[in-house]
Amino acid sequence: MDIINLSETKPFTTKDGSEIRELLAYRNSNIRNQSLAEARLPPQAATEPHYHPKAEEIYYITHGQGRMQIESSLRDVQVGDAIAIPPGLKHQITNTGEETLRFLCCCAPCYEHDDTVMIDAMPEVEGGE
Repeated sequence: MDIINLSETKPFTTKDGSEIRELLAYRNSNIRNQSLAEARLPPQAATEPHYHPKAEEIYYITHGQGRMQIESSLRDVQVGDAIAIPPGLKHQITNTGEETLRFLCCCAPCYEHDDTVMIDAMPEVEGGE
């Protein structure tokens, strides 16, 4: 049985600039087709704009508040929000609050640096926001 406590994980920085703590993945458990990690962004920080050709992601906000952009759509997010990010869509999350933004990130297949494609800028937001 694989049970990993968040306090026992070592943080590392992903290619998009967020600090994550990988909870479960093939690297540390018998899980093979997905990964679960906690990501953290300090106040006013943002991930670098990017997309994943293969992986779909789910973000689940556990602490703080932010602004999520997927392609040209922009929404404020808060504790309890789950965000679906299909493969191939450009995305970025920004911490708009005064505390660390923390969210769970589930990737299928597992998160890999090689499946993260960095882009120069996000698409223009619909409606000019």
